Amino acid sequence: MIDLLIEKIEEKQNPTVVGLDPNLAFIPTIIKEEAYERYGKTIQGAAEAFYLFNTKIMDGIKDLVPAVKPQIAMYEQWGTFGMDVYLRTIAYAKAKGFIVIGDIKRGDIASTATAYSNGHIGQVTIEEEKFSVYKEDFITINPYMGYDSVEPYLEDCKNYDKGLFVLVKTSNPYSGQLQDVDLVEGGKLYEKVGALVSEWGEPFIGKYRYSSIGAVVGATYPEQGRKLREQLPHTFFLVPGYGAQGATAKDLAGCFDKEGRGAIVNSSRGIIAAYSRPKYKEQFKEEEFVQAARTAVLDMKKDLEEVLA
Repeated sequence: MIDLLIEKIEEKQNPTVVGLDPNLAFIPTIIKEEAYERYGKTIQGAAEAFYLFNTKIMDGIKDLVPAVKPQIAMYEQWGTFGMDVYLRTIAYAKAKGFIVIGDIKRGDIASTATAYSNGHIGQVTIEEEKFSVYKEDFITINPYMGYDSVEPYLEDCKNYDKGLFVLVKTSNPYSGQLQDVDLVEGGKLYEKVGALVSEWGEPFIGKYRYSSIGAVVGATYPEQGRKLREQLPHTFFLVPGYGAQGATAKDLAGCFDKEGRGAIVNSSRGIIAAYSRPKYKEQFKEEEFVQAARTAVLDMKKDLEEVLA
């Protein structure tokens, strides 16, 4: 799966993944009105607004970016209607040719981990029949319960040609409270986790010398990103923190290798809500949110090209 992601990135010449994290606060009025006309100002109406918004954004950027990343919590909070939209969003994204990274951050052990994995990247069994449910290409997981919380996902990655991005050094301000703890044997906790991810990923290394078992490495910690890139030469990075969280392209340059490979950079509301941000607000009207998103993608691409050249 990692080979396909790298080829999609090179086809678009753009290592960007767009986070599909819809929020009613930045869904344009024209979209909400269309959804409310069908279903009223209800949970179903809100969920439908998210779906309409997602599809228009994807239609507008499909020629520019290789992947999208729906964050499941933004859908789960709306119950069954929200989860239906999560499924429909994934199906629409795949029909449009996107790689789909399901940002689910699951982390549990034994039968629970197996159930999560079966649903998201494996298959469920009903008598003698097998079915794929969510159908993401990659998912994010939390490894802080150890190998038995990761093993079921590795098995499904092998059986179904899927991939993982494992939390290693996250972009949030307080990640260091745990991840930067000094270990008795030396080094930081996040470095230990990174080494484990590299070890787990060895059987999954593809033709571009990267593994389908990747790491989440926040752009908001550039020194740690550079260090991890040196320590994990075969681990592909999913890099959050660019744009709205404050990181610049210069901050994440160290996450890439000398050939400009090795990472894909996430931007969520910086792209999908670009029309409402100061940089684009005067240039685009609310109903021009797709054009604003395209412009934000192109600006991000240029920004990344300047540090990767």
